[in-house]
Amino acid sequence: MSDDAGIFTVGDEDAGTRLDVVLVRRVPGLSRAKARALSEEGAIRVNGRHARKGAVVAAGDVVSLAGPSPASSSSALPDASLALRILYEDAHLVVVDKDAGVPSHPLRSGELGTVANALVARHPEMAGIGYGLREPGLVHRLDTDTSGVLLAARDSDTFAALRDALRAGAIRKRYVALVEGTLVAPTAFTYPLATHPRDARRVLACVEERDAVRLRARDATTHVIEAESIGAFSRVLVEAPVAGRHQIRAHFAAAGHPLAGDRLYGGPAVSGLSRHFLHAYSLDFAHPFTGAAIHVEAPLHTDLAAALIAARTV
Repeated sequence: MSDDAGIFTVGDEDAGTRLDVVLVRRVPGLSRAKARALSEEGAIRVNGRHARKGAVVAAGDVVSLAGPSPASSSSALPDASLALRILYEDAHLVVVDKDAGVPSHPLRSGELGTVANALVARHPEMAGIGYGLREPGLVHRLDTDTSGVLLAARDSDTFAALRDALRAGAIRKRYVALVEGTLVAPTAFTYPLATHPRDARRVLACVEERDAVRLRARDATTHVIEAESIGAFSRVLVEAPVAGRHQIRAHFAAAGHPLAGDRLYGGPAVSGLSRHFLHAYSLDFAHPFTGAAIHVEAPLHTDLAAALIAARTV
């Protein structure tokens, strides 16, 4: 951290997104209007250079915001009140099974109850490493209502190695989803993704090439490895090499198969399911120091298991 109010590295999930949108996500207390104003004043830099208005960022870009911080602190505060289900842990890294409804990291200054808060309480050395101060050690993120495997590093060398492995596609991430309709596997969705021009809550999967060019969309691929018909739905096993923000949800919705329970993307309801049906099921990667093959699984959570039973009657 420097004398700037904020400094962070752009992750893969924010690549291809407008700078002002990323700033609002990453800097506590900063509105989009203020972000644009600061850009016009020359207070925002990308890789040490003043950022132009409407700039789109890429993975690995270093963004700095000069001047007084919009919030009192952008660090994730320790919070031991959230119990962590540890799937794997050693001196270099930790893998947890995240509950649905629990954010991966704080969005506001002083926010508690997130995985990042709990990790810093458990391993104080993680503070200050990672993509930003609110994401200590997190190698990737999960949406708040997505459950399952989440990987974090305990030191900067491990973080750098795992980050590079993720970008190179050397970390295999598999998800289980329940989607509307019938699919035949294997198949893949390759729609480029962009911030939705009319709804910042959503990601737009650009089915038309002209939309991808106009919105400066980033490439994204979602592989459907297995598919099983369950009533009016399909239970699918999915691989996404990077799995940026809302990628799986947006891809399936654009293909006409939105996730069960995903109201944001038009998914159908399933009795008893109060969230979208998406679970980060497993991770496979080489340990960055020992080279050992690491395989970690998180069993399907009880609400999703119940939803599978309910879906058979739809």
